[in-house]
Amino acid sequence: MAEAITATEPTRRDFLYLATAAVGAVGVGATVWPLISQMSPDASTLAAGTLEVDIAGVPVGQIMTVKWRGKPIFISHRTPVEIKTAEDTPLNELKDPATDQSRVQKPEWLVVIGICTHLGCVPLGHEGPYHGWFCPCHGSVYDTSGRIRQGPAPANLVVPPYRFAAETKLVIG
Repeated sequence: MAEAITATEPTRRDFLYLATAAVGAVGVGATVWPLISQMSPDASTLAAGTLEVDIAGVPVGQIMTVKWRGKPIFISHRTPVEIKTAEDTPLNELKDPATDQSRVQKPEWLVVIGICTHLGCVPLGHEGPYHGWFCPCHGSVYDTSGRIRQGPAPANLVVPPYRFAAETKLVIG
């Protein structure tokens, strides 16, 4: 004969086990939450993470320098000649090949971190044979797209994360 399966009624002990587990879970959560929460950046750090820049006053052919996260940011309002020269540069002439289109969101605006990729100096704008940037410390030369053309620097000037919030408002970070 087959044995009948009978369900046992929950006992007081079962209830106490569940209640103890629930209280323990809440206690662990209450203990861990402040620890995890304190690892998040505070409001001042988050505010320093982005920078809004009004670029309406930057005339064509000029470079504006702003500070973001302690680093100089070069915002270049490029001329049509600078854009054409940067776009027409053959990639095989570049140490760190990158198209001009991959480095800009709008052709007339170039945004780069103004720190030489060789030893961290700040290059001078509108200098050198390519009329981009020149690092006087060790002789690195960048073109109008911030690409390394001559000298010891191993890589192009870094393009920071940025977006255009409006036609004349740039948000970096």
